Amino acid sequence: MATTGGNGGPAPSATAPQGQAQLSVLGQYIKDFSFENPNAPRSLAPNQTQPAINIQINVSAQQLAQTDYEISLKLEGKAESAGTVLFAFDLTFAGVFRVQNVPAETLQPIVMIECPRLLFPFAREIVATSVRNGGFPPLLLDPVDFVALYQQRAAQTQAAQPTPTSS
Repeated sequence: MATTGGNGGPAPSATAPQGQAQLSVLGQYIKDFSFENPNAPRSLAPNQTQPAINIQINVSAQQLAQTDYEISLKLEGKAESAGTVLFAFDLTFAGVFRVQNVPAETLQPIVMIECPRLLFPFAREIVATSVRNGGFPPLLLDPVDFVALYQQRAAQTQAAQPTPTSS
């Protein structure tokens, strides 16, 4: 893969030879974000029990042009203690990526695994900072295995397809 410059475009000295696979980050941004602290200030009192934290992660892709894709990483989370919601967040962090000179059979894994892998550290920081600014210790999300997430989604898609019957 080729390197990218600080602005997300190819670095001037990193012009890839014709036919070499290339993945470039053209931009990244918060597409949608919500943080709720519905029971403050009661929820901010020191709590002896560890809250139950539930996190869901989803990846989606939209083709914008022949080689450009918008990848959205959706993180939803909620912390509860004794039936009370301490905080909840909903973040859609997205990026536009240019994928060139990649064989068709590897395009979808690159778009659904490598692109979200590049976005995740930034989304993780947004969540940690927001939870901290909400009055709680920062929530440091564990690294995500995007390969397993991709394989799980592919298995679900395959299971949902009707099986052909022979007559």
